[in-house]
Amino acid sequence: MGEKRWTKARKEEIVKSRVDSAKLLYKVITDNKIPLKAFISASATGYYGAVTSDQIFIEEDPPGKDFLGNTCRLWEEAADLFGNTGIRTVKIRTAVVLEKNDSALSKLMMPGKFGFLVQTGNGRQYLPWIHINDLCNVYIKAIGDTGMSGAYNAVSSFHVTLKEFMKVLGHVMKRPVMFPPVPSFILRAALGEMSGMILKGSRVSSVKLEKTGFRFLFRSLEDALRNIIPD
Repeated sequence: MGEKRWTKARKEEIVKSRVDSAKLLYKVITDNKIPLKAFISASATGYYGAVTSDQIFIEEDPPGKDFLGNTCRLWEEAADLFGNTGIRTVKIRTAVVLEKNDSALSKLMMPGKFGFLVQTGNGRQYLPWIHINDLCNVYIKAIGDTGMSGAYNAVSSFHVTLKEFMKVLGHVMKRPVMFPPVPSFILRAALGEMSGMILKGSRVSSVKLEKTGFRFLFRSLEDALRNIIPD
């Protein structure tokens, strides 16, 4: 979603790649009367929109009114086609996934090869995150736990702002975080509407997921980063 600037054509491509694929699966499965025990769908914490607030978002909260919120809403509505026919449907709203290859984390780490890290914006925006191994286990749990249905936030319970995140990342990588931060207006000029993914963010609750009995392998951000980033 963050590979290219959000032009009108790019936005349409993003929505179609998520919505049309689910609809195609639904058509093939229903046309061929393929029995399903469950349908596990990806979604994202972008469902709540690109916003910075004091609110801790839970699954019952409405979708955001911006592009991210609308995309996730349409994505989940396509998944609900399966649920409406009685198939157990689980929608995994995924936070920023911590893994080192071609990810948000790899982009944050990139300036490190020049000897420093870069913070963007005022740093007060929250950065919901989850370790890749924990995310895989969420999907395994959703497949096997027949009691799971509906939306679940796949996000660590350890809330951090971007400023706090960069401080821990700098400590783990042994790199200073450059000061002052990159001003918001520069990112907006470079990325347009997509800059909201970086400049805004709120806390997202993991309580519903944990009530299923799910246990995170990585609760500490530092432990998660040390597991991913080589010495």
